[in-house]
Amino acid sequence: MRCPFCSHIEDKVIDSRQSKDGDVIRRRRECLKCEGRFTSYERIEDILPHVVKKDGSRQPFNRQKILQGLEKACEKRPISLEDREGLVSKIEKYLYANGDKEIPSSMIGELIMDGLKEIDQVAYVRFASVYRQFKDIKEFIQEIKDIAYNKKKS
Repeated sequence: MRCPFCSHIEDKVIDSRQSKDGDVIRRRRECLKCEGRFTSYERIEDILPHVVKKDGSRQPFNRQKILQGLEKACEKRPISLEDREGLVSKIEKYLYANGDKEIPSSMIGELIMDGLKEIDQVAYVRFASVYRQFKDIKEFIQEIKDIAYNKKKS
């Protein structure tokens, strides 16, 4: 593991902790050269399905892409990194359990929106507005009305 500060290759592990569901180990490390501290995450590398994009192209599932999208949707919202990581882990588990070799990007988008709807409705609307490509304010307002209506039903 290279130090992100000085690129030195030797470090020591200060602390290790498992995630709540036990599928990730978080390690706090200290560089032996510059004494900078950083965090690394360790997870089992499984073979995830390829994502079939709208244009028909295929690419490997990329956890970081989902996290980047969530970062934008959750900006300035009280949503922890742990909650976002948890949502992505939940999606990954679903994809493993599903067993398909290819999965449409639309399915991943819907899984993200379902998860965001439970975590934070503002982040959900932000993500949905980009994902569903709202063409005007009417579509945006309708989505908010749908959320409010479903919340009253619950």
